Amino acid sequence: EDVDIPSRRVLITGATGLLGRAVFKEFNENNWNTVGCGYRRAQPRFEHINLLDSIAVHDIVHDFQPHVIVHCAAERRPDVVEGQPDAAAQLNVSASANLAKEAAGVGAFLIYISTDYVFDGTSPPYKETDVPNPLNLYGKTKLEGEKAVLENNEETAVLRIPVLYGEVERLEESAVTVMFDKVQFSNKSANMDHWQQRFPTNVKDVAAVCRQLAEKRMLDPSIKGTFHWSGNEQMTKYEMACAIADAFNLPSSHLRPITDSPVVGALRPRNAQLDCSKLEMLGIGQRTPFRTGIKESLWPFLVDKRWRQTVFH
Repeated sequence: EDVDIPSRRVLITGATGLLGRAVFKEFNENNWNTVGCGYRRAQPRFEHINLLDSIAVHDIVHDFQPHVIVHCAAERRPDVVEGQPDAAAQLNVSASANLAKEAAGVGAFLIYISTDYVFDGTSPPYKETDVPNPLNLYGKTKLEGEKAVLENNEETAVLRIPVLYGEVERLEESAVTVMFDKVQFSNKSANMDHWQQRFPTNVKDVAAVCRQLAEKRMLDPSIKGTFHWSGNEQMTKYEMACAIADAFNLPSSHLRPITDSPVVGALRPRNAQLDCSKLEMLGIGQRTPFRTGIKESLWPFLVDKRWRQTVFH
């Protein structure tokens, strides 16, 4: 006789964002009953939920009864956080704490997405047990969010990840893809940061980690606590820009490496490399080579060169 296996249910916050879309797709394509919620761009695909509205959050969690909640929604732009500290703290800390409580109420496994910016970047690579010391307010709010979710729900996983890229709706959606215009328009020179060491990470890979973590957790309740995931190619923004140019056979001689630490905007850690061996030892993870991933992400935004030459010359 066929045993009726109840469908596995997952709720994804921030499902309209760069990471959230990839996480939604990953679970949805792997036989999970997937509900995504968003705010500004929610309709028609996703539930429109303001995460600061605790009644709305309570209702969706209790109505859907998810086994897993992946909390992707956040204010993730360090310079915006500096300018709007209260709004950022509300979303990154208060809303996360409330979601953790609601998850505990229905016995859902919460995956809280955090950041490598909880570290100061002075002694990489960082293990999950290393003491955080965020340099900017964004890192501080995400660290407070980590503490808040773990205090409100000890059955939580915190997943720290670095700078993300992937299939963007607009180039500005990622700090990696936003460089493409500077790369393409080689008629003017562009200064590129060659000081901060980054580990660009494809959202598809993070989405796979979230699903693998969730599926492992369904079999093993000891899966909880803090985890790290990251791409393993170390690059400055200048090096990423050169790799992007190379991937599309574009010139890179107009790109200028700037080796001084940036003076404007929120402080950034010099090198917050994450040690990912804890997840690797669980057999969790995948990594898309940067060149492969960036080509996939950016080709829709490639300006036709022959057309451009007639316009500009």
